Amino acid sequence: MTRRLLIRATGAARPGQLAGLGQAMARSGARLLDINQSVTFGMVSLEALVGLDRESDLESALSAAGDTLGLEIQAIQVSAEDYQRWSVQASEPRLILTLLAPHLPAGILAEVGALTAEHGLTVELIHRLSGREPLDGGVPRDHHTQGACVECWLRGEEVDLDALREKALALGAMHGVDIAIQEDSIWRRHRRLVCFDMDSTLIKAEVIDELARRHGVYDEVAEITERAMRGELDFQQSFRERMAKLKGLDETVLAEIADTLPMMDGVERLMYHLKRLGYRTVILSGGFTYFARHLQEKLGFDEVHANELLIENGKVTGEVREPILDANRKAALLREIAEREGLTLEQTIAVGDGANDLKMLATAGLGIAFRAKPLVRSQARQSISTLGIDAVLYLMGYRQVDLEDERR
Repeated sequence: MTRRLLIRATGAARPGQLAGLGQAMARSGARLLDINQSVTFGMVSLEALVGLDRESDLESALSAAGDTLGLEIQAIQVSAEDYQRWSVQASEPRLILTLLAPHLPAGILAEVGALTAEHGLTVELIHRLSGREPLDGGVPRDHHTQGACVECWLRGEEVDLDALREKALALGAMHGVDIAIQEDSIWRRHRRLVCFDMDSTLIKAEVIDELARRHGVYDEVAEITERAMRGELDFQQSFRERMAKLKGLDETVLAEIADTLPMMDGVERLMYHLKRLGYRTVILSGGFTYFARHLQEKLGFDEVHANELLIENGKVTGEVREPILDANRKAALLREIAEREGLTLEQTIAVGDGANDLKMLATAGLGIAFRAKPLVRSQARQSISTLGIDAVLYLMGYRQVDLEDERR
């Protein structure tokens, strides 16, 4: 009859410990059923589940190995019932919960632990994706955008994801922390296409508002823009109303604004890594091609789709070329580009901030509302509000240490 033991070894990490433990188990005829090891702050923790088909004094062999290797070792008998329960748990769906903030308060762990327990979820693994803070307490380069990030792997029976996300959103708002919850799958680490809104996502401005300011109609246009972003107005109707107010604007103003567009925090770092890692990047904007192409040239986007301003005799006519790029068109373009590139929708990411982006976010495999209005955050599956746009890399599962800028 097979005997199963859970071997737990802890102590100060040093080379040769795994080899020593492995030799002790091998001499006792143990079969390795599962294993996990981690080193945190120089302390090693190893757990191995082994099966023994013949009588052996594995416990004594491990105790002797532990004395030699500087490890404290426990050997725990595992019943057939416990083994079966663990096997069932391993086949349950996995969720990825990500915590993001400039700094993570320790209390958030207790809150997240209570939330996951409430939904019958077990925390399998917690690891840090962000880099370490410096010993002197200073702020490392780009710390304002990279911030702190911890990823938790959760297991449990099928849960109501909508309800879990709603509670996580409220909890995060209380603590100033973004809490993202994704379903784990083979596609999570194999996304290939990233589509971005432009205004208030890639840049810290709504270009149409800047045009209106130069034309002396800012208050009128801004009020319409704000209502459209909150989802209170039909985009196409509001867009035409705003465009009509720009009639007669001098074409030279476009170049002046394009040269002074404020980039979103972290956008250059994000684009550098996406290009280096081989992602296809696209701007899908309800703004204007003139400015989207300016960003394409500056940051290296593979393609842009936006609205084209009509200009006659050096003046804005107050109209755009049809069709207007609205919410439906954004979602359709994401689908078309994915199909053209031979990708599944699960391999796509969309990032945007307004109600006009919601259909695109819902279509993508990973849809992220970035610094969005409350209505948009509540309807999107994921959201980032506390960090720069390069925090998208964390939701893609990348660790900061793996993305260290090779140009440093």
